[in-house]
Amino acid sequence: MALNPKVGDRLSYDGAVCTVRYIGEVSGTSGTWLGVEWDDPARGKHDGSHKGVRYFNCRSKSPTAASFVRPTRPAEKPQSFVTAVTEKYASELAQTNVIKFSNKVAEEVGFDKIHRKQAQLAELRVVIVDGARITSAYSEGDEPISQVCPKIVELDLSRNLFQRVGTVVSICSELPALRSLRLNGNRFQDILIDEGLKNSQNALKDVRDLALEETLMSWEEICHIATKFPSLSTLSLSANQLCLLPQTPLETLASTLVSLDLEFNNFTTVADVASLAGLTSLRNLHLKGNIISTITSNPSQDLPVFPTNLKYLDLSYNQVSSWAFVDALPTCFPGLTSLRISHNPIYDNPDPDFSTQSKAITEEAYMFTVGRLANLKTLNFGTISHTDRQDAEMFYLARIGKHLAAVPEGKEEEVLKQHRRYAELCELYGPPVVNRWKEINPAFLEARLVTVHFTFHPTGEGDDKIVERTTRIPKSFDIYAVKGIAGKLFGARPLSLRLIWETGEWDPVAGFDDEVEDSSDEEEEEEEDKEKTADTGDLGESSQPDGKMGKWVKREVELQDGPRQLGFCVDGLEARIRVELR
Repeated sequence: MALNPKVGDRLSYDGAVCTVRYIGEVSGTSGTWLGVEWDDPARGKHDGSHKGVRYFNCRSKSPTAASFVRPTRPAEKPQSFVTAVTEKYASELAQTNVIKFSNKVAEEVGFDKIHRKQAQLAELRVVIVDGARITSAYSEGDEPISQVCPKIVELDLSRNLFQRVGTVVSICSELPALRSLRLNGNRFQDILIDEGLKNSQNALKDVRDLALEETLMSWEEICHIATKFPSLSTLSLSANQLCLLPQTPLETLASTLVSLDLEFNNFTTVADVASLAGLTSLRNLHLKGNIISTITSNPSQDLPVFPTNLKYLDLSYNQVSSWAFVDALPTCFPGLTSLRISHNPIYDNPDPDFSTQSKAITEEAYMFTVGRLANLKTLNFGTISHTDRQDAEMFYLARIGKHLAAVPEGKEEEVLKQHRRYAELCELYGPPVVNRWKEINPAFLEARLVTVHFTFHPTGEGDDKIVERTTRIPKSFDIYAVKGIAGKLFGARPLSLRLIWETGEWDPVAGFDDEVEDSSDEEEEEEEDKEKTADTGDLGESSQPDGKMGKWVKREVELQDGPRQLGFCVDGLEARIRVELR
């Protein structure tokens, strides 16, 4: 129980941790109250104000992070680091079960190999004492940490009762093998003036991985701590309510930090993290679960540019709704080769004007993303093969053709401004077919005719024997009549022919966004290994589907014999129909 609690004290009630923010009276009640901010913001009832009167402020932005409790309410007893480790791990050795063999009592001691190993404190490599009510390194009578558990490599001190980071430094100073430290959910105070952080580099010199998630610290405070780790390569800062990273001295982080996790914060633009451009060794940047919708808040603002070492970017579960955002990524991240961008509005509705099949929407979004980003090697954890890229770029180019067909020739430039790779893709595959529908008076005969381009493929003949004919056929003609016309054009019996309408559109035949579990920070190293063995053949100039083995195929529809009119079987006033012998 906390006797004479003070503002700033960390208390635990039935496993729920809080920080004392106020001590005093509350209007309309009698006696003294403790105003506390809960680490779990869902546990409270208000934000520090009660009946219109504000008594204290909370770090959390949640409206239910605070409560009032009586000072007489029993709080759980805090403990030292040594006591917490000893109680958790050494007690397992003492927990023996009585077993009888022929009425003789025997002791079961550590039948479980893992428990037996953990019980040997001096050999512990991984120690997890999160939520253990730790306030200090030692209490009276504790043995030195360097003797109790000197071989710890990974240490989790999350969600404890620390007030000063210096206490953590004193623990780490006796762990020479320490490489990974997790401090998630703690509420450190007076960080910028904490004497325990001065000259702490030697105690923290070999720590590679640091987690400060849900600590609700400012970016300045985070950097003040992180720069005390001279070998830090991985830093996790999820759920810290960060909305802007101001310019702050990065010191050794600029050359050591490889992976940075900023998931589930409050960034709204990529420019909000522009100060990270100073991290010249950064390779992986995780921005999942923010509310990012644009590159900059002001269109006239210069785009932020990150170092070419940055290869992997996670923007999933944000609010990206424009392909202009995707187009700008190569400028902002010139070294980008791996991207995760699924679960954004742009993936739910990639092309409002032409996306009609709900099942193909995710596939279309995948194709557009690959088509727009020439240097991408992996997308949403899936490797982009040579064929995947070719299929995506051809599909994307064909869709640009549809957008061009939807506007007059004089407005083509406006469309092309939205597709930065158009000229490049035209060089690879040739320009797309642009079929514009002319506005024709429906009373005119021209409006009732379909221009049909027939292509006859004689059985067993090569491409040099293909015969082409063009004619105009009334929309009202049924398929029997169309076959009759085709028979006359190619000297064949009408009923021996098959008519296949080549729509010029593409259909998916396999999924493109089948995500696996979240990747580790080793994803880039694995990707580099894949690149070394990847196919490096030329992409080729042909856009013919015959040699393609991709996940998309051109849509073709056979016109079945029957009384159905031609105008209901094909779209528009122009159609390409392939004629084959049965």
